[in-house]
Order: sequence, then structure tokens, then C-alpha cells
Amino acid sequence: MSTSTIAPNPSTSNPEPILQSGDPPSMPETNDKLSIRVRDLNLWYGDFQALKDVNIDIRKGIITGLIGPSGCGKTTLLRCFNRINERYEGVKTTGDIEILDKNIYDSDVTSRQLRRRIGMVFQRPNPLPISIYDNVLFGANLHKTHKQLTRRERNDVVQQALEQVALWDTVKDKLKTRATTLTLEQQQKLCIARLIPLKPDVILMDEPCSALDAEGIEQVEGLIESLRDDYTVVIVTHNMAQARRATDECIFMLMGKIIEHSSTADMFLNPREEQTEMYIQGRYG
Repeated sequence: MSTSTIAPNPSTSNPEPILQSGDPPSMPETNDKLSIRVRDLNLWYGDFQALKDVNIDIRKGIITGLIGPSGCGKTTLLRCFNRINERYEGVKTTGDIEILDKNIYDSDVTSRQLRRRIGMVFQRPNPLPISIYDNVLFGANLHKTHKQLTRRERNDVVQQALEQVALWDTVKDKLKTRATTLTLEQQQKLCIARLIPLKPDVILMDEPCSALDAEGIEQVEGLIESLRDDYTVVIVTHNMAQARRATDECIFMLMGKIIEHSSTADMFLNPREEQTEMYIQGRYG
């Protein structure tokens, strides 16, 4: 396996998508397609090693949960998938990450192009202080994916995105209202809707329900479930009940290492590793 380090970004003017069409590779043990393939991934923040020899395969079209105690590397790993860690000084990364059979550290891959295809939903909703309508189109405008559309076509894009996140009926009569006036649950749905016009292959979610009340959690979990058929979803969660409800597979991490990766049912009912069992039982973390 080759070793890659993060290089300065080339010009972002290249209009070609960074991920090519075609079938991704298959997992050795099944015929399922892969969205993400990680090999020998290590990451340091200065002298501190946050990820250690990470090797995982994340299947296409399912919801995969990253679980583990605080500080175990879950969010760091999630942010590797769209290279957000590059924003921090002193970060060094080695290893390979392939998304749809393309190494994201190749010299022809820019972070701007990558983040068009790998969407991110953060722990706390971050709508822009502009209208609901303009929020939905913000990413598309930034990446110029809908530059040639008529006004009517743009309206259709907004409606379809809001319908997909079950928000259209709530906001259709106030699309020009500032998005920051929405409830937290509605804001989180809007942040997901903002990704949809970009047609990402993968949606990353970092504790997307942590700022919500019980009703909001139920609403967003239902939305995450509805995304399964169209996107590969990777979600970081500290909530074990949520991991059981909302994911198909789970990856348990501890001190920067992958301890166990299995179906969610197997992990919670019959964990292979003692450390996994201890964490699930609440004995640490």
C-alpha cells in the first residue's frame, strides 16, 4: 500500500468531478459495493497521534455509525473523509482513503471538489443568516452546479430538496424568511437539504442530534433513515440507543484504533471484543 501525505491544493478551477463513475471495488467477504476504503491511515496533531493504522471498508447505501468514548478519534476520522483536518496547522496524515475507487489524497484532487461530493452535517445546525430559499441553493451557487437554470427550475430544486427532508410543507409559505428563525430541528433538516442539490455520494454527520430535544431527535433520525437508498451515510454518535436505532453497521474506536466493525445487531448483541462489550455496557466512556 502506498503512503500519501497531504499536499498543497492545486487550482480549484478544474470543472471536472474528482470521483469518476463506475463500480467501486467489492468487499472480500461479500458482493456489496464500497463507498469508502481506508488503508493504513495515521494522523497526527503535532506530536499527538490521533489515528493509528486505521483500516476499514464502508459499504455503499447503508448507514454506518462511528462509536466510542470521547477523544477516541471518531470525529477526526470522519473529517478525514472530506479533508477538513487540513484546516488545522501541524496536521500530518499518512495512508490511503479511497472514495468510489478514487484516492482523495491524489494530486489531482482538490478539497473544494471533494467537499462537493462528500457532504457534511455538523453537531450544531449552522444555517446561514440568509433566507431559507437561499440557504438551500447556497452550495449549488458556490460550486456553480445550477448556474444555467431558469428561475422556475431553481424553484423546483429548492422544493425537491425541502421535500426530501420533510420540511417543504412547514416552510413553503415563508421561503424568504431568515433560516435562523427556524427551530433547531428544522435548521438541521435545512442543513441536510442544502447538500441535496450538490448530489453528494456520501453524507457525513457529526453528532447531528446532540443539540435537539426528543421530538427533534426522532424527526432527524427518521430523515437519516430515508436517506439510505440515495446516499452512503456515516454518522458519529455518543448515543448508544441512537446507534442501535439508526445504523446498519457500527465501527467501535478506542484511543485512535479500530477495535471492532460489524453489523449493529451483532455488535450490540454479540460483540467480539471485550473492550467493545465494556463500552456498550457503559463501563467506561
